[in-house]
Amino acid sequence: MERKKVHVAMYSGGASSAYVAYQMVQAHGKENCILFFTNTLWEDEDNYRFMYEVAEYIGVEITERVDGRTPEEVFYDYRFLGNSRLAKCSEELKVQQTIVFLEELRDIHNLEPVLYFGIGPHETHRSDNLSEFYAHRPLEPIETRFPMIETFREDIDVKSIIEDEWGIKLPRMYAMGFSHANCGGRCVRGGFQHYAQLYKVWPERYALQEEMEENFRKDFEKNVSILKKDGGPYTLREYRERMEREGVENFLKIPDETVPCVCSFS
Repeated sequence: MERKKVHVAMYSGGASSAYVAYQMVQAHGKENCILFFTNTLWEDEDNYRFMYEVAEYIGVEITERVDGRTPEEVFYDYRFLGNSRLAKCSEELKVQQTIVFLEELRDIHNLEPVLYFGIGPHETHRSDNLSEFYAHRPLEPIETRFPMIETFREDIDVKSIIEDEWGIKLPRMYAMGFSHANCGGRCVRGGFQHYAQLYKVWPERYALQEEMEENFRKDFEKNVSILKKDGGPYTLREYRERMEREGVENFLKIPDETVPCVCSFS
């Protein structure tokens, strides 16, 4: 029996994914759409507020999957500290949960998922990677769509539409200067600028991340770190001490070369 299509918005807590979800529902109807969210348990609380307000505005409940572990617990399970090059937390808490859910749609509900991502024209490398991934990782290829690239005008002001037309306040991390809100600022793929921003805005969250890193290094007796410098480890403690000496403002405009993972704030 041929599967019925179901349209699935990869719902991340960002403005673009919210706008794409809204347009998806307008085009295909509430009964044919899913807002899918994978929860790492580290998300900023205001992201949850935003996501539920948008879901209410759209008229579709959020379908949430949660592994049950935090990124830190994943690092300990694999005895590998996530960093800018490899983040097992994303693979375990986001990707694996998504694949299982999509296969359930097919096997249990006889539905054929079509995935929608809020990735913009400046991130075509990410859309290409996602298309390739979902063409090969599931048991059967899954169609991926990127309306911000393929359908809408490049100059559309999604943030203004959400705040001015929908009347929904954007997640606070936008106003705080973060380029993405992965894991409430504790993303291991954040880079130097990201962690300088985290230290400036939420030094207590930076301290949690620094403590996690120090404990991991001690517990497994490994010279590893989240950040890398000159091809080797560069701990958050070293980085904090340098920012304290030289002033955090000097580190807020250093371009990050790392690319956010699938958890990205989009």
